[in-house]
Amino acid sequence: MDYKSYYLEQQELLKVAFAEIGKKSEILLSAGQLLMENGADTNRLIRDMKRIAAYMGIPEEKFHLHIMYTTLMLNISDENHSHTSFRKCIKHAIDMRIIYAVSKLTWRAMREHYTLDEFADNLNAIRTQGKFYSDWQTDLATGAACGGVCALFGGDFAAMFYTMLSAVVGRFVHRQCAKAGINSYVGIAFTAFAASIAAYLFHFLPTATPWHPLIACTIFLVPGIPLINGLNDMLNTFLISGASRFLHTLMIIGGMTFGIIFAIKLCAAEDFISVPIIPDNNHLLFAIAATVAAAGFSVLFDLPPRLLFAASMGGILCVCTRNFFIFNLGLSPETGAFAGATLVSVISIKAVHWLHTPTQVLIFPAVIPLVPGVLIYRLLFAIINIRTLSFDQLLSAVQSGVDAALIILGIAIGAAMPGIFAERKFNRRKLEEQEKLLSEIFTADSFYTK
Repeated sequence: MDYKSYYLEQQELLKVAFAEIGKKSEILLSAGQLLMENGADTNRLIRDMKRIAAYMGIPEEKFHLHIMYTTLMLNISDENHSHTSFRKCIKHAIDMRIIYAVSKLTWRAMREHYTLDEFADNLNAIRTQGKFYSDWQTDLATGAACGGVCALFGGDFAAMFYTMLSAVVGRFVHRQCAKAGINSYVGIAFTAFAASIAAYLFHFLPTATPWHPLIACTIFLVPGIPLINGLNDMLNTFLISGASRFLHTLMIIGGMTFGIIFAIKLCAAEDFISVPIIPDNNHLLFAIAATVAAAGFSVLFDLPPRLLFAASMGGILCVCTRNFFIFNLGLSPETGAFAGATLVSVISIKAVHWLHTPTQVLIFPAVIPLVPGVLIYRLLFAIINIRTLSFDQLLSAVQSGVDAALIILGIAIGAAMPGIFAERKFNRRKLEEQEKLLSEIFTADSFYTK
């Protein structure tokens, strides 16, 4: 094989927008599908796909992308050519490894002058590569994360341990449902049922806070990232994608609620949703619990091991800032959640230059412990039992729903706003680096001499 001829031919393909356009479209859509199916927000997806298109020699003015939650439509056209492709996005999960790896690949391809074949092979390797953590490690980390959240709700150490065991049971059931090909929303209902039954049985064991495990054991199912991504999409005017994420979120919460309610009806449990969840003002306990929760969620989301420490520190800053605003300054939970998310987001914008990773990968594990899962439960329980509620109970449930919505809004705005303000400067710097790397690709023998 004449390697020099091959690399020169590949170089020409990257200089001409419509050369091998079918292959280029396939690679672009594969990258977009990986991002959409694994928890990237629409803004991130567009940035990475445009960067890949630029590497392929496709100018931004010829690149047209329409994004829905379940479908990507790509059109590349000029005055003489037009090529349109579609791609369905079937599964929707959270895998930070994928987001991290695709972002790194887009830059590595330009720095190391990848051919189209090399880029496609690396993209396929990202898709087929195993997770960073084994199933049992993920199960234990999920349990630890829920135990940490239990402590943030005011549970004692015994309740934290019971919560951990209950969540591990739920996580195991969730994996078995996925392996059996059961509908994802039905699987979530089974998972919530199994975890809640386990937590109910544990409440007979010694603990000063017997009902807290029931509150916290299914927190790992709360769709915090789809909620935040949905609000991010809406704030960035991607209305269709944002609305679809909200609907997906409601379906998940509905499945959770059904499983939990079926469990407590079967066990004749008390109304644990009304249990107070405000802990003592102990910042050291907050810091430890936030570390455990953020690290546990990071493993659940398959965050690269080298970033676990950063995510844990983000969790401490986020939760302790929230609690300082609430307990020490006497401000509202909404303000506290906004302050915590904003602080972590501001630090993450700077940290990406040190850690070389997307901000989303650092922010999400840190802010997930702030998502008000209990308030959402209270509203849904009230809706399901609306015939038996008094006016005061109904009013309290509506207030819980309003509080939950405002807290989620505060988290989403706090997580997104610093990036929006810094986006112009951030993008300008990225574009300058991108143009420098692209100019190296298009020099005479860049492929052959790499």
